[in-house]
Amino acid sequence: MRRISTIVCWVALSLIAAPGMSAQTPEPEYPSIENHFDALYSNADGRYVWSEWKGSFHKWQKQFRKDLEKTLGLDRMRKEMNGFRPEARQLDSEDAGTFTRERWEIYTEPDVLLPIIILRPKNLTGNVPLMITPHGHSKNTELYAGVYNNESDRELAEEGERNIALQAVEEGFIAIAPTARAFGKTRTKSGLEADAVSSCHEYMLHDLIVGRTPVGERVWDVMKIIDWALENLPVDPSKVMVSGHSGGGTATIYAGAVDTRIAYCLPSGSFCSYEKSILAMPHCECNYLPGMLNLGNMGDLAGLLAGRYLCIIQGKGDGIFPMDGAQEEFAKTEEIFKAVGKGRCAIAFGDGGHRYYKEPAWRFIHECMNQNSNF
Repeated sequence: MRRISTIVCWVALSLIAAPGMSAQTPEPEYPSIENHFDALYSNADGRYVWSEWKGSFHKWQKQFRKDLEKTLGLDRMRKEMNGFRPEARQLDSEDAGTFTRERWEIYTEPDVLLPIIILRPKNLTGNVPLMITPHGHSKNTELYAGVYNNESDRELAEEGERNIALQAVEEGFIAIAPTARAFGKTRTKSGLEADAVSSCHEYMLHDLIVGRTPVGERVWDVMKIIDWALENLPVDPSKVMVSGHSGGGTATIYAGAVDTRIAYCLPSGSFCSYEKSILAMPHCECNYLPGMLNLGNMGDLAGLLAGRYLCIIQGKGDGIFPMDGAQEEFAKTEEIFKAVGKGRCAIAFGDGGHRYYKEPAWRFIHECMNQNSNF
């Protein structure tokens, strides 16, 4: 009996002393994963951060653009489609008063058919400026061209001044409003069945596994539209412009950084340091590029437009691309433009949130066009 009691006491004491069994054992303190993320950002290579670059602007630009194309997946696309030329077909045309609204489809890859809307002023004489307007995350991909399916669309477009292609044709430009990949008719089968706003998530997964990115594909589409437009439309090749909002602003600035034919680049609601925008809060997957911080930040990226015309449009109250982060990055861009000594860059803040602001955008365009600069 004594031996049994001893065993019982020993078991009881063992249980009390067992690791993890005592209420007195403190919970382990784990390091903050956010601190880990911050360390990752601070340790990124930043190979083309302008403030740390020691060589010439020409070398910086050439190497940065080449590595940016790799990051976007454009280098692979060029190799895969060497010699490819876009083809387009018109579907219909409607009289919209002072202009015509034409629906087209364009092959930007041999098996990628992209819906576009072309707005063409009536009574054209000579070549006119071309404005391409990539859209953001909206279910209605025709919004920028002034096509409204309901009053909600109209309110979104007119109060938020997102109908950029319509604004452009009213200025006498030819405007092209493309459907961004992963939206509208280019959504995946499951996205179409679910009537999802976009198929960005699926696109990202399929792109990454073969070395592409959704942003890279949208930049490619803008470039192929420019290819086709310069051959088939009465447009001035020295006045090719791109302006889009939000996700369309992202496509705009990356396209401008890569394609030097884009003389005027006006990204809206998309410019900020990565740390204070897409890394600080949830954003769509399509915003993220593998290894981008190893190249540089947004201010360095915008510097690839130095020598041309760049106007960044933001809202003072934009909660997803905060004003302070935009100002910090623009200061870097200004330094690069000053070093080059050509072109012009500006940043304009509207008194509101995440939307387009047409007044500063068009003021910038007209001021720059009136300078008649050779660049």
